[in-house]
Amino acid sequence: MWPLLLFVLLLPSLVWSQVFSLSSLHWTLRNRNGSIAIPAQVPSQAHLDLQRAGIITEPLLGLNDFTQRWVVNENWTYTADLSPIASALPKSSNQKTLLVFYGLDTTANITLAGHPVAWVNNQFRQYVFDISNIVSKATKGSMNLTVDFESAYYYGLNVSTRADMETFPGGGPFVFEYPGGHPYQRKTASDFGWDWGPAFVPSGIFKPAYVVSLSEHNTAPPKTPSGVVAGSSLFIEEKSIEIHKQGQQPSIPPDQNADWVVNVTLAVRSSVAVPKPSLTISFPELKIKSQPLHLPPIPGDTTKTTWLTTTFTVKNGVPELWWPHNLGTPKLYNVTVTLSPSNVAFTTTTGFRTIVLVQSPYSQADVTNRGITPGDQFHFEVNGKQFYSSGTNIIPFDPFYSRTSTEQVRWIIESAVKTGQNMLRIWGGGIYQPNDESTGIYNFYDICDELGILAWSELIFSDNLYPTNDWLLANIQPEVEQNVRRINRHPSNAQWAGGNEIEGIATGDGGHWLDEFVTLFQDFLHDIVLAQTSSLSYTDCSTTKGYLSLDPYILRFHNATPGSIYGNSERYNYNAPAAFQYSSYPVSRFVNEFGFHSLPSFYSWEEVLQSPSDFNYNSTSVLARDHHPPAGGLAFPNPNAGQGHAQMQAAVQMYLPTPGTSDSNQTFAQWCWSTQVFQSLNMISEVAFYRRGAGQGENNLGALVWQLNDIWQGVSWSSIEYSGRWKVLNYGLAQIFAPVIIYPFWTNATQNLQVMVTSDRLETVTGSAQLTWFDWKGNQISSTTQAFSIPTLNNSMIFQGTGLSSILPAGRNASDVWLRLNLTAQTSTGSVTNEQYFTPTTLANAHLIDPQIQITPTSDMKFTLSAKGGVAPFTWIDHPAGTVGYFVDDTTGEASNGFYLVPGMDRTVRFVASTTLSKVAPNPANFVVRSIWNNTHV
Repeated sequence: MWPLLLFVLLLPSLVWSQVFSLSSLHWTLRNRNGSIAIPAQVPSQAHLDLQRAGIITEPLLGLNDFTQRWVVNENWTYTADLSPIASALPKSSNQKTLLVFYGLDTTANITLAGHPVAWVNNQFRQYVFDISNIVSKATKGSMNLTVDFESAYYYGLNVSTRADMETFPGGGPFVFEYPGGHPYQRKTASDFGWDWGPAFVPSGIFKPAYVVSLSEHNTAPPKTPSGVVAGSSLFIEEKSIEIHKQGQQPSIPPDQNADWVVNVTLAVRSSVAVPKPSLTISFPELKIKSQPLHLPPIPGDTTKTTWLTTTFTVKNGVPELWWPHNLGTPKLYNVTVTLSPSNVAFTTTTGFRTIVLVQSPYSQADVTNRGITPGDQFHFEVNGKQFYSSGTNIIPFDPFYSRTSTEQVRWIIESAVKTGQNMLRIWGGGIYQPNDESTGIYNFYDICDELGILAWSELIFSDNLYPTNDWLLANIQPEVEQNVRRINRHPSNAQWAGGNEIEGIATGDGGHWLDEFVTLFQDFLHDIVLAQTSSLSYTDCSTTKGYLSLDPYILRFHNATPGSIYGNSERYNYNAPAAFQYSSYPVSRFVNEFGFHSLPSFYSWEEVLQSPSDFNYNSTSVLARDHHPPAGGLAFPNPNAGQGHAQMQAAVQMYLPTPGTSDSNQTFAQWCWSTQVFQSLNMISEVAFYRRGAGQGENNLGALVWQLNDIWQGVSWSSIEYSGRWKVLNYGLAQIFAPVIIYPFWTNATQNLQVMVTSDRLETVTGSAQLTWFDWKGNQISSTTQAFSIPTLNNSMIFQGTGLSSILPAGRNASDVWLRLNLTAQTSTGSVTNEQYFTPTTLANAHLIDPQIQITPTSDMKFTLSAKGGVAPFTWIDHPAGTVGYFVDDTTGEASNGFYLVPGMDRTVRFVASTTLSKVAPNPANFVVRSIWNNTHV
């Protein structure tokens, strides 16, 4: 134990006036029988403290997700002596003390000085407890604060096997790895396993925690952490700022000429009664400040919450609008809220925008004049403008939330922006994303606001039915209220969905379980969300058939008329021959999930594999990190991994040369890379098809690829690896999410080729496209150029042909030639280029020639690539392990890698390193180049 005097001397650097961080205390972690007692940290989780103490190694190393299962089985207790903080509190009979936890994972008993404080059971809630009486009566040396966590695994088993617990279809919930999991407790679903990640089932005080001391005097506002707002006598435990148009209603496009309403809601606890409080709202950059807005009295009672709400009007046209980055400027403003006479103020950022998920029926005029298939709309409108939602899905950034950093998250979001994405879906099986470091470890929504990328937010329910009982409903109501209010101020937030992939489960099982789904997702959660927001839409599920009525809210389910389109859809097909069959793609208004899995790079495997024999496509260690399909229980390694591996293997063998060389490490590296090449080809094909749908009867206006980020070094659907390294797919997304794209739609069954140019710009776009045939030596055979003009959110066909004999250059064999498609277009924001490729046979059957690639590096991290022999499909330059960054074309500045390198057409790319994430400074000598040729040649 640290000497008390030393701790008190350290306090000035560890405390913000009357707000004391619990991270300043000396914490101990113990297991249930006391055989382990080690120093701990807050915020943290048990695995991380055990690692720091040397009890276990890095959890992501080797087979540790199996060998460390004993950690899951334990009850873990965090204990700290609160005396250093208590001794620093002012001595007064009227002094009030609050204990504030912004996140506890998950079920725990909290005691102080031997007195019970609370029993908690929700990872997604913040908790505030008045501990004034305990602190005032505690004697010296008896100030231990204890948070005793119960094993989430055993808790789930105990609850799920109760005699009065509801039994789900099939005898229980769907199990990825740990049974008795997420339907029975409010904890991150993927903690119990998922098909792209491990099951560590962590526990701990995983977010920041504080002691807040309130006095009987109102003095000058103290300095506090950015997200923790307190005055000398008043603590703001929740704050909501929502900006919407006058008269706006959720899910209905508002009047864009109406004035803005700024709604401020505060949850406060005050040690002093305030008979006549008032609040002022100011926007310094706009030189706007409200008059004092009068509020109801605030009681001097810190044992319960007082709610304060007021509104202020800002004239339309005064503030600039916030836009997604590809449609305009994501303009943000500082807003300062001051509560008087309590002398409490805070400043944060927000923006002025409207965002609506439009689901109303298409008009007869749309059907008649535009050729749209009858049914309901499903697309977003920002500031009254419909647009194409291009993006990906977000999963948790790490199995252990408490070690996630803002720098890590910023890199992921910046990578999405650099690849043309304007929307990220926050998957409902993970966690509510935070918006400041002092309450949430890292920042997510502020970065989205700043970078101009929309966030499709979801409540944390996923892939299961839930026992709809009074206990559950009472537990989730404050959870949902707190998180909706917290995120209200962010202009990047696009909507709230009730959960992930549950409507289809409920409608498939029907009867009683469908009734329960309606109770929870149609009625209960819908009403809670819309009671907290006036500006956002709510959908019951990530993938939905839409609704029959908004007021009252009634879901459609399977009541769709044949031939009509309602709601949105997803697509997963692991049959390699169907990968590019357009008839297997959904014809949909919006596709919010679609993907194919791949291996991480050789460099990522180096981070976790521990034996040279592990570096093999079918090694036990590699297979152990393929959780698709999931194990369905605790069997290890995943007995179903062979299926997932076989799907990737079949896809590579069908479309690419099968990796096999005299160098086993190179062969493994090419397998890893080739699975990524196929993944990119598949996803590019789907995105192009869905984007083309903007000009078809379905009027498709959204494509969100599954998934963007990774949670560990293993098989997954991600486009960015755990370290931040871009996969082939992420560069592919940069091409296919460009504002104007060209794409060859090839239907093998009919031998029909259609070359389409598609635009997601809000204005008419003009330009020219060039189609050039080459042989594999790099000789140009023929070339044609065609001008085009594309209306708003539409496309234009620039070539159509049937039969290879009429499509190929005269006298040429399909295995000997390929087609380069490129365009230059003029948009309101400047010139746009795009490049795609068509091979009339698969690359597995193409007559490739040794490209003899030469690489010429420079000291400023530029690399000129030259093919001296033949064409190199998917030329790929890679940075070494420990370095994080991406490559851009030195001329256009656009992300570029994985291109066709043609003799006489050199490419120069520049490496842009992340200085915050890179552990090793980039050295040009350590960069490597590969292509499809290297699948079979050293």
